[in-house]
Amino acid sequence: MRVVLQRVERGSVKVDGQVVGTVGRGYVALVGVTHNDTPAQAELLARKTAHLRVFEDAEGKMNLSALDVAGGVLVVSQFTLYADARKGRRPAFIDAARPETAEPLVTYYAERLRAEGIQQVENGVFGAMMQVEIHNDGPVTIILDSDAL
Repeated sequence: MRVVLQRVERGSVKVDGQVVGTVGRGYVALVGVTHNDTPAQAELLARKTAHLRVFEDAEGKMNLSALDVAGGVLVVSQFTLYADARKGRRPAFIDAARPETAEPLVTYYAERLRAEGIQQVENGVFGAMMQVEIHNDGPVTIILDSDAL
């Protein structure tokens, strides 16, 4: 699994012009799933997301986690995180898991964020064409890959 975390002042996601998820200070988490991913990997990434210290303390140092700042997480599925653009000009998506594999793991990741203590967890709509608004704070963008943790 891959998660691209963007620390945000606020973020939202729309489907068909309607806001389906919004978050204030916290993260927009773009989540990609590949074929052999497991619930254990989703749990590991949720724990890392909740406890990663990238929010500034009173001295301006990145010492606080989303839990410490009562930050929310907007979870947006994004199969394109497994794009393979090595050949040609059109990326291949053969490394992205099929929806029947990916959707339950994205949902489980969001559930595990709640279990870790994140009070506000919002979601996009799996498989929908979404417009994601991200007000990146910093900017701070962190890539988490379960294969590298």
